[in-house]
Amino acid sequence: MENVLQWLCQNAESAWLIVFFLLLLTGFSLPVSEDLLLIASGVLAGTVVPHHTIHLFLASFFGCFLSDIVAFLIGRYFGARLYATRWCRRIVSQERVSGMQSFYKKYGVFAIGIGRCIPFGFRNGIFMTAGAGKMSFTKFLFADGIACFIFSTAIFYLAYQFGKNYDVLYNTLHKTSLIIFFIVSSIAICYFVFYKVRKKITVSSQST
Repeated sequence: MENVLQWLCQNAESAWLIVFFLLLLTGFSLPVSEDLLLIASGVLAGTVVPHHTIHLFLASFFGCFLSDIVAFLIGRYFGARLYATRWCRRIVSQERVSGMQSFYKKYGVFAIGIGRCIPFGFRNGIFMTAGAGKMSFTKFLFADGIACFIFSTAIFYLAYQFGKNYDVLYNTLHKTSLIIFFIVSSIAICYFVFYKVRKKITVSSQST
């Protein structure tokens, strides 16, 4: 994933297109981090290619949304057979599959919104489970569309603001670190002096 991020920086002008297709691949549960791609898009928009901010945001949102639809449709048409394959069992344990199915049965349509915020394969697992559970496609589009828009917008915006204000944040954190270090050091020195003085007073009182 680190190589992918470096590649994005080296190809910043076309990064929005690269991000879109990489996000699409996450729908097939390939080892590409959707969250890191969102963060990278926001940071690139705030630093290297601010003129492509709209492109990067739209690529991030629609890439995420379409990848969710891909995972849902895989679950709808291949769900039970997919979970039965040796390849899938090697990647996802039966206990985890059962856990995702129980989670979906318990929360229903709300599982889509909650699952969208949980990375590390759980997100796609919930969408596939919803597809395998014959959830209404229209209902899925509505629930996931809202959740995906809120999630991708929040991550992209935070990463964008971080990239845009990197120097200010770095200087602020650097100054804050120095202040905290000074305060902690002062407290430690005061405590050490107090401890030494108190010990001397105690020894003196005992000797008299």
